[in-house]
Amino acid sequence: MRYLTFALCKGRLASETLKTFEKIGITCQEMKDKNTRKLIFVNEELKLKFFLAKGPDVPTYVEYGAADIGIVGKDIILEEKRNIHEVLDLGFGKCRMCVCGPDSARELLKHQELIRVATKYPAIAKDYFYNKKHQTVEIIKLNGSIELAPIVGLSEVIVDIVETGSTLRENGLHVLEEICPLSARMVVNQVSMKMERERITRLIGDLKNILQEG
Repeated sequence: MRYLTFALCKGRLASETLKTFEKIGITCQEMKDKNTRKLIFVNEELKLKFFLAKGPDVPTYVEYGAADIGIVGKDIILEEKRNIHEVLDLGFGKCRMCVCGPDSARELLKHQELIRVATKYPAIAKDYFYNKKHQTVEIIKLNGSIELAPIVGLSEVIVDIVETGSTLRENGLHVLEEICPLSARMVVNQVSMKMERERITRLIGDLKNILQEG
């Protein structure tokens, strides 16, 4: 039997994923060692391999077959637009993708004025404004604190992930429009889905049962 390989999103999503997997009997003790320098972690008994990757890289590993399965946020799936199967909403890591800004920007959004939008997610922002709102905007890609952009006058609004909204409030910004809900999703390589259908389908079924139990 060949190994099934999982690419997990580094950080909190990986921790939540492992907790969820443990409920269906999938464990990987090696990954719990905080001091390890290993890159690949193995469960010999179940013929599973795991590795950690930066969020935006997970769909790439899955598309190219370096990983059979990936666990990653919906925001990254939407932004990266990779050729992969999204098979399950795992229900954790919940947040929202929103258009945010000062109150004064509400009218600009209503009247579809040409505005500047700062974001880490240019593909999501473009799809929302061009295809859903039919509003022409100038999109500015940033990598750091997006909330800074409207405060210093770089943009009128931002498109960003909102969890609690406390950072926005502290900086005089508000959620002006919600684009979509986000959470952790399981994605599968297209060839793996055919070749390992039985094992992957069983895994999805086990996870669904656990999620339904709450």
